[in-house]
Amino acid sequence: MSTLQASAQNQLRQFVEQIERLEEEKKQIASDIRDKFTEAKAVGFDVKAMRQIVRLRKKTKDERQEEESILEVYMHALGMLDEAPAEHVVDAMIAAE
Repeated sequence: MSTLQASAQNQLRQFVEQIERLEEEKKQIASDIRDKFTEAKAVGFDVKAMRQIVRLRKKTKDERQEEESILEVYMHALGMLDEAPAEHVVDAMIAAE
């Protein structure tokens, strides 16, 4: 088994230590986010809905519309919707394929 040169060992150690620090920061941020959701829940907000809103805000309007269209087609196919999806929805699905 070969060994690393001293400079490569130092560089590797620095990378690992930086990653470890970032992992600790990530855990702290995740904890802060949980605390914010807990705080929102305590004053009466629906945390599940808030999480969904946060996810949706990360997407563009087009991405959201495409996702909603696919969901509508699938729900109709599974008998979860009474009405058939709008024709433009089906056309968009076919075009996306």
